[in-house]
Amino acid sequence: MTVARRLTVHGQVQGVNFRAWVRSRAGQRGVCGYASNEPDGSVEVWLEGPRDAVAAVERAVRAGPPHAAVDGVDAEDAEPRGMTGFERR
Repeated sequence: MTVARRLTVHGQVQGVNFRAWVRSRAGQRGVCGYASNEPDGSVEVWLEGPRDAVAAVERAVRAGPPHAAVDGVDAEDAEPRGMTGFERR
């Protein structure tokens, strides 16, 4: 079953290759979507794929890479869009 989650990641997540790191984690799990810098300094992450894979990537995003500082994540379920691949926007 395909699910989708929209995450807004807060903290020191811009200018530290966070989007590329998310893309790598998503690719390892076969999750589609995108990671986009937002004007307020957050990063929007769209995850779409099998429930377990999306959950695993979301857990990784919440922990963040060593070079970033994730202060919080707002998350919500969303309707899958039939996305393919993962974009760094």
